Amino acid sequence: MKAVSHETASGKLVLRQGDITKSRAQAIVNAANSSLMGGGGVDGAIHRAAGPKLLEACREIVQEQGQLPPGEAVITPGFELPARYVIHTVGPVWQQGNQGEAELLQSAYRSSIGLAAEYGLTSLAFPAISCGVYGFPVELASELALKTIASGLEQTDLEEISMYLFSEKDLSIWANQAEKLFGKGTEEE
Repeated sequence: MKAVSHETASGKLVLRQGDITKSRAQAIVNAANSSLMGGGGVDGAIHRAAGPKLLEACREIVQEQGQLPPGEAVITPGFELPARYVIHTVGPVWQQGNQGEAELLQSAYRSSIGLAAEYGLTSLAFPAISCGVYGFPVELASELALKTIASGLEQTDLEEISMYLFSEKDLSIWANQAEKLFGKGTEEE
């Protein structure tokens, strides 16, 4: 299994194992750090694939408005990526769940979906925000993210939201959570 799709009443949700930098969505979401200066994981991969102009655009944003707080999002062009835009959002660092992490994670997804809607986009691709070095438990993150995405599909003109997941294990966890929320999905290769 490389992907699972779910048709909801308001749009399509696709979970896939793969490289978000190859996504053909109109915008991809970067799980950024507050400085927007690139880093490891998906953040570093997006910066490398987009080229040096992405870092310049991020520097300008930080100069204008300061560092990006967790739960908020900003948008830049995609530069050398297939995606037209990159939406940068900062997820929370997991601190045992008693520092408002769940609300901040949902806010990161909501803010990103809101920006995509504001720009009139119909497709958006997310990584699993905060699930890498920020240590957010994948099972909880998938539940919070998928509920927020379902709500975003209902409330916007977005037609398709994809989740790009790093491993087969992650895809399986997210697919199980999606099945609980939306029913059985359709497997794709």
